[in-house]
Amino acid sequence: MGSTEPLRLAGVGIGALSEIDLEIAPGEIGCLSGASGSGKSRLLRAVADLEPHDGEVWLGEQAQSQMPGHVWRRQVMLLPAESHWWEDRVGEHFAKRPAESELAVLGFTPDTLEWQVSRLSTGEKQRLGLLRAVSLEPRVLLLDEPTANLDDATSARVEAWLVDRIRSRGWPTLWVAHDRAQIARVASHHWRIAGARLEELEPA
Repeated sequence: MGSTEPLRLAGVGIGALSEIDLEIAPGEIGCLSGASGSGKSRLLRAVADLEPHDGEVWLGEQAQSQMPGHVWRRQVMLLPAESHWWEDRVGEHFAKRPAESELAVLGFTPDTLEWQVSRLSTGEKQRLGLLRAVSLEPRVLLLDEPTANLDDATSARVEAWLVDRIRSRGWPTLWVAHDRAQIARVASHHWRIAGARLEELEPA
């Protein structure tokens, strides 16, 4: 299911950040950068309705404050820097079995679904967490450094796969990134946290 509605932040404030206004159109990627501790992850958590905040977040004409949090988070999907796992086996975390082609592009085989979560490396958890989030067909993606734990070759493959899904599904996406080269490749917009506000920079 694609999306045809923008994600909009209106006067959002959390932690040191205040009066954050931005809009991301369907299929666009807004990259968010800033120093460690500047509030990037907390802003994503505010957008996902995981922390109290000032202001309002809108998905089209739907206001976050008018929707139960669990319903909002099914549509506005946050993938944190460390994905969460609660069952023993990988496959138990997927509502429907991923296509072999999807597994393959991320470097996995169908046997991976039978693996114990305890044997996964940090990078494997990150890639499988991305696949799990995408397979739920949300309407918005919130990505906290989605390729941070990957080597260069794997990072490039995952980045291309993600961007293709975002564009084809029409998901407005807020993507925390540090790598200027990656931002130049993927971003429709680039905002950097400067004190309490965001400043918009050229993506390239």
